[in-house]
Amino acid sequence: MKHLILSSLLTFVPVLPATAQDWALEGYDAVAYANGRAMPGRSEIATMWRGQLWHFASEANRDRFEANPNAYAPAFGGLCPVSLLEGRKVAGDPRHFAIVGKQLYLLRSDSAEQRLWKAPRQVLKDAKQAFVTLR
Repeated sequence: MKHLILSSLLTFVPVLPATAQDWALEGYDAVAYANGRAMPGRSEIATMWRGQLWHFASEANRDRFEANPNAYAPAFGGLCPVSLLEGRKVAGDPRHFAIVGKQLYLLRSDSAEQRLWKAPRQVLKDAKQAFVTLR
């Protein structure tokens, strides 16, 4: 009887779309950042890397990523370097980014991005030390 009731109740639970929890960069194209743009990827052009699904705006971008994913993955695992130097692990927002020395950094906000650009070398040096400590 309990099984029948549970089955009946589950019938009324709406089917939820697949969550984007395993989507890297919230679905943004990692390769497009190298061209200075935060561009959403397409759901049908994707690849799995390190347990996450990476989406791309074009097949050419996917191919570039697959050839050398470490060249396009964000530093600090996508954590905001400004937050790290403040002693906090805060995920960067893929719409706020900086490329420093060919490395992608995701920032939590416009203000964090501005803070990074005031002294990028120092911020990144301090963030690297904090990242090792906070692990």
